[in-house]
Amino acid sequence: MSGRTDSKRFRVRRDSIPAARRHVRTVLIGWRLGGLVDDASLIASDLATNVISHAKGTGDYFELGLRRRGGVLILEVADSYQWRMPELRKPADDETSGRGLIIVDALAEQGGVRPRNPGKTVWAHLSVGAGHR
Repeated sequence: MSGRTDSKRFRVRRDSIPAARRHVRTVLIGWRLGGLVDDASLIASDLATNVISHAKGTGDYFELGLRRRGGVLILEVADSYQWRMPELRKPADDETSGRGLIIVDALAEQGGVRPRNPGKTVWAHLSVGAGHR
């Protein structure tokens, strides 16, 4: 089961957020990684929300990638917005947004962002675990 890859493009609009969650669920259940569905769906939702909120007007699509390599699930969201890279920060108590990357950081074993031309890819690693190999 190791070495699987899936990639899907979504339009940069609000209804793509639940569509991305559903896609992650479908793929992971197909890969027999049902134990990762909740965390991976939440990560995909937060990263897709960031694209919708911050990258509007820079491209029509974002790409959601899922890869299984050994004991790791790699989840990536790529967009064409290149002027500002996301940063993990602590929002003020009265802010109504800004907690998505905190959630991703809490759920993922590793995560980060890398530039691409144009734009960036935000990624997170989740451990597959012994029960899913």
